[in-house]
Amino acid sequence: MPKPKYNEIDKECPICGGIIWGKGQRVLLEGAKITVCHNCAQHGTKINKTTTTIKAKSSYHQKPTQTPRKKNYKNNIVENLEIVQDYDKKIRDIRSKLKLNQDQFAQKMNEKPSLIRRIESGKVKPTIRLAKKIEKIYDVKLLKKIDDSESITHENRFIKKSKGSSLGDIAFIKKKK
Repeated sequence: MPKPKYNEIDKECPICGGIIWGKGQRVLLEGAKITVCHNCAQHGTKINKTTTTIKAKSSYHQKPTQTPRKKNYKNNIVENLEIVQDYDKKIRDIRSKLKLNQDQFAQKMNEKPSLIRRIESGKVKPTIRLAKKIEKIYDVKLLKKIDDSESITHENRFIKKSKGSSLGDIAFIKKKK
């Protein structure tokens, strides 16, 4: 059996003086690149070897530069739309009217059948995008426009209420003497 090299065993951590098991961690500590034990690695910033090799490879193979295409943000604008309350009943009714099972219904829209099951049971509310897709394919009304007064209250439901008191307002912290 070959004798192990001195480098492979008995590596000493330059910070704590302990034995470095395995390869250790390569870190940048106070401007110096050193190999330390895993416990001392938290005191520096870890250096990944993969980032240096990727940079070297990318310099050899230069790809032709292409200007990035601008994304069309028209589809991402939400137009004060809201899902109707009885969406699950409407989807179930249109599916049964067309005599489709949930798998066929989902396949026609390129969605998962499990998603349709969860929507029909009322466990999941469809997204605006999915509701638009269902409306387009099956000609059923799932979206309604929100008035300006409704949209203000709809947006304000996430704002912290200032009325009343919280636990922090009434709690007294006992200081140790």
